[in-house]
Amino acid sequence: MSHLADLISPTNTLCKHSAKSRKRILQTIAEHIADGPEGSVSADNLFEGLMERERLGSTGLGEGVAIPHCRVACSTIRIALVTLDQPIDYEAMDGEPVDLIFVLVVPEDEQTIHLDALAELSKVFVDPVNRDQLRQCTDAQSLADKMRHYLRGAADPGAQVANIQA
Repeated sequence: MSHLADLISPTNTLCKHSAKSRKRILQTIAEHIADGPEGSVSADNLFEGLMERERLGSTGLGEGVAIPHCRVACSTIRIALVTLDQPIDYEAMDGEPVDLIFVLVVPEDEQTIHLDALAELSKVFVDPVNRDQLRQCTDAQSLADKMRHYLRGAADPGAQVANIQA
């Protein structure tokens, strides 16, 4: 599996996007990361998978962060990173609105990659400095670059220790 940092690019990143609801932003993201008309994964299938997971319980973690995720019939992992121009109600654990969203879609038969990815993402989003820095990005390129940097640090605990000691 490719490291999550290697999957992030400006093409799967939306910065300061406008959305009025959880349902609408998940629909937008599904459309953004779906295959074209001839592709194997439609926006409708992605959206339904994400909404089905949300019906089990909100993926809003708190501190303005949500990590919607699901399994669908696809051959590769699909991701999206989104910051919102205004936080939206997401029924997060802490009751606070969400403005940082990382979507993770994995193949149906995948058993462990998504758990590793969720653990990596949690390490990034638990740090208030990381969250603030991501929120300050003003374009997709800077947002993708910053998230790649944080994910590389989350995947290599030694790198974080080195950064703290520097």
